[in-house]
Amino acid sequence: MPTFWNNKSIAVTGGEGFLGGYVMQGLRERGAGCAAAVTHSRYDLTDITAVRRMYDDLQPEMVIHLAAIVGGIGANSQRPGEFFYQNLLMGMQLLEEARLHKVEKFVTVGTICAYPKLCPVPFKEENLWDGYPEETNAPYGLAKKMLLVQGQAYRRQYGFNSIYLLPVNLYGPGDNFDPASSHVIPALIKKCVDAIRSNAKEIVVWGTGTATREFIFGADAAEGILLAAEKYDEADPVNIGAGFEISIQDLVGKIVRITNFKGKVIWDTSKPDGQPRRMLDTSRAYEKFGFKAQMDFDEGLKRTIEWYSTQVKRK
Repeated sequence: MPTFWNNKSIAVTGGEGFLGGYVMQGLRERGAGCAAAVTHSRYDLTDITAVRRMYDDLQPEMVIHLAAIVGGIGANSQRPGEFFYQNLLMGMQLLEEARLHKVEKFVTVGTICAYPKLCPVPFKEENLWDGYPEETNAPYGLAKKMLLVQGQAYRRQYGFNSIYLLPVNLYGPGDNFDPASSHVIPALIKKCVDAIRSNAKEIVVWGTGTATREFIFGADAAEGILLAAEKYDEADPVNIGAGFEISIQDLVGKIVRITNFKGKVIWDTSKPDGQPRRMLDTSRAYEKFGFKAQMDFDEGLKRTIEWYSTQVKRK
């Protein structure tokens, strides 16, 4: 491992974001002293001139593409055009310029939202094209899935080494807790912690609670990405997950218990549940590059809640 990463020039798009922070930390632990976090403030990746400037400035041998416009069900429903256009444009331009700049390897981090709405559980990589994604996040999921098509096409025509990873929903310290764009775990943690602080007697949660999800701790996801970057060089996509399924109702129960919220949970069934079930088959990642998630879910939730509570106290 040290030989692989030593002196390798790596560009990590979104390297100062939630997942990017864990990836950058993992690179430092591996002795990758030439890793650069590509930030929006310096390089607007929807602007082709900025993309070209990034490649000229950093001269990366490897690109790990994490940057994305993301959000929960509400944000996806309100901004489908933006989520489709910006995510597709960023990835498409980055891949093309990587090819032209003779980058050795391109790691695309996609999304579980690319899977069909009614995909059999657990989701296997070969099921990826068996149907249309869940409607509320289909534009985002399809934009990301097109980068798999592009990477595979470039591999066939140009011999370009592009790999594609499909991580499940992330959580952990440092997550996005903005209610306008956060995913389910930080949104629920914020509701409970804020309700306790304001002495609120109830919280409102979207949907029926019957939908299921799988979650992976941020540091675990980063480890899977870096193992793939180091060891995996094939065209087929690979799931990155923790290999378990939990209903939103049970998830709410865990967060209520850990935060010690004593009020009532109101289910707003006028709001969508999103995809009925989500859980990945993670066997390919283990077989191909030895990845298996390590963080216990309850412990991960506890650490995330403690982190958010500390941030709130500082304000």
